[in-house]
Amino acid sequence: MLVTALGVLVVDAASKAWARRTLTRPLHVLGPLWLRLQYNAGISFSLNRSGPLVTTVVTTVVALALLVAAVRARNGAPAVGFGLLVGGGVANVVDRLMATPHRVTDFIAVGSFPVFNAADMAVTCGFVVLLVVALRGDTLMRR
Repeated sequence: MLVTALGVLVVDAASKAWARRTLTRPLHVLGPLWLRLQYNAGISFSLNRSGPLVTTVVTTVVALALLVAAVRARNGAPAVGFGLLVGGGVANVVDRLMATPHRVTDFIAVGSFPVFNAADMAVTCGFVVLLVVALRGDTLMRR
């Protein structure tokens, strides 16, 4: 779980640094995929844009709660799923805390879907992995 989370943190930080340094204008990649730099003061889908302090506190608490649960994750898919969730959550909190003003760096645009980043992809994939494990009837935590 920790290796996965640390991997997400490194990839996310590197990709955001690259985007902030390089994307001075939108870049068309292929089909509906664009790279377009923007900053999100809120959470997913730009919800709660007016309260960055509340957003930072809430996302930090959620990331810490996930970390507490994740250390008890079973090996295999549950550990990977929790690692993706924790890594993505912590990566966005770190980005928000390090930035001035306190906003998350987003740069991946697909069609009309809201712009997102590698940490957001990790959170989504982690949720899907844990959902599949749970729907299969497998346990997520060590006993």
